[in-house]
Amino acid sequence: MANLIAGLAPYHEDVVVQVVDGVLEFIRTDMEINFPKYNQRRVCMVKYLGELYNFRLVDSAVIFKTLYSFITFGVSYDNDMPSLLDPPPHLFRLRLTCVLLDTCGQYFDRGSTKRKLDYFLIYFQKYLWFKKASPYWDMDCPFPMSIDMMVRDSLELVRPKEVFSQSYLEANQKAEKLNDEFKEKLSGLLPFHDPECEDEGELAPIKEVDEELSTSQNKTSEEETSPSQPDTRSHPGSQSQDPNNQLTVSISDGEDLTASPEHEVEFEMKQKGPKHMTCPEDDDFMAAFDKMLVDNIQQRSHETLKVTQTDIAVPTNYKSQVRKPFVAAKDSMVEQTSEGNSPPLKFALMTKKGNKTQFSTLDLNVSQQFATRYREREMEEKAEKEKMKQLVLEINERQEEEEQALIEAGKSLIPNTNREKKIKYQHQKGAPDADLIFGSGPKNTTKR
Repeated sequence: MANLIAGLAPYHEDVVVQVVDGVLEFIRTDMEINFPKYNQRRVCMVKYLGELYNFRLVDSAVIFKTLYSFITFGVSYDNDMPSLLDPPPHLFRLRLTCVLLDTCGQYFDRGSTKRKLDYFLIYFQKYLWFKKASPYWDMDCPFPMSIDMMVRDSLELVRPKEVFSQSYLEANQKAEKLNDEFKEKLSGLLPFHDPECEDEGELAPIKEVDEELSTSQNKTSEEETSPSQPDTRSHPGSQSQDPNNQLTVSISDGEDLTASPEHEVEFEMKQKGPKHMTCPEDDDFMAAFDKMLVDNIQQRSHETLKVTQTDIAVPTNYKSQVRKPFVAAKDSMVEQTSEGNSPPLKFALMTKKGNKTQFSTLDLNVSQQFATRYREREMEEKAEKEKMKQLVLEINERQEEEEQALIEAGKSLIPNTNREKKIKYQHQKGAPDADLIFGSGPKNTTKR
């Protein structure tokens, strides 16, 4: 199916969008429903999503987003407050993750996709060991060995030389260390942060630029309408505009700093395609192109088609000398080849020396297969000639029938008067008239 969609993609792009959208919607909906009846179909859909990536119909971001949704959507790491979407005994998300990694995880072996997969495997190990460390699994009801072996095989397939965690504590430490590294990087990239959230170990929410600009504009409008009541409140991370139309930021300590180029907000602008503008050069080009096309058509119409000749016609003066022995040799060849012998066959070899053409007889030993094919070729040519002859006769007969029908209906054609008209011979001046001498002309009858 993925190969079929890949073949349709260059011609019907909307089909690819609808298929990928339907697959992602089904995976997300089944995580919300969590009904065992659809487990087999969920495995098929996840496998299909991986095949779509293998045929380059979806990006790696879609695959990683789906992988992270398996270990984060509706997941609770608190044993006292289990999640309804992902309870402790529910291990089907582990199977879905392994299916997706087995399908396309082997291609994440270089570049940024390799780093993304390494990060995901750290969080995936934390999710796996949290499931294994759940109080639900004990000596009476141990963790399924099939799931453990399946996860181990998938991890060894994508990272055969990697050393994985052996306990929940080790996996949790690796995940916390990775979180700290991300926090350091994000704190350097985001200049506006909430110190209260830093104390609690959480990242500050990022404010939308449109909301900040609208709040600043509302503040400036309030200041213009009511100058007697200035607003002395200051909020950390708020923005305002000065008369010089410069974007300023007011920080909690009361200092106003002009936004530096590294702190400027980047707006994403969509550029339209090139606009077509008519110019006189386009008209000249189209006129020259039309003229060239017409000249080419006229030149082609006067050309004569040369038909390739497969056979060379034998001259008439030599044909009478070769015809009789050639026919006799051909008949004897067919008779003897039927008996198993292979007599020589006579051919006329034409050579040209200067302006003089010479003919010589050439004897060739042929097999029964050659004689049969030669006879079949002659029969085919003869049948084709008979067919063309029959077609011409039928056309003539049909034309005669149509003319006879018109004559019978009283709509005869215009008669050809020149057909019955006899042209009288005109004698030269001074020559005797033979008709008058011998009386072969029309007789004059007189009454006595």
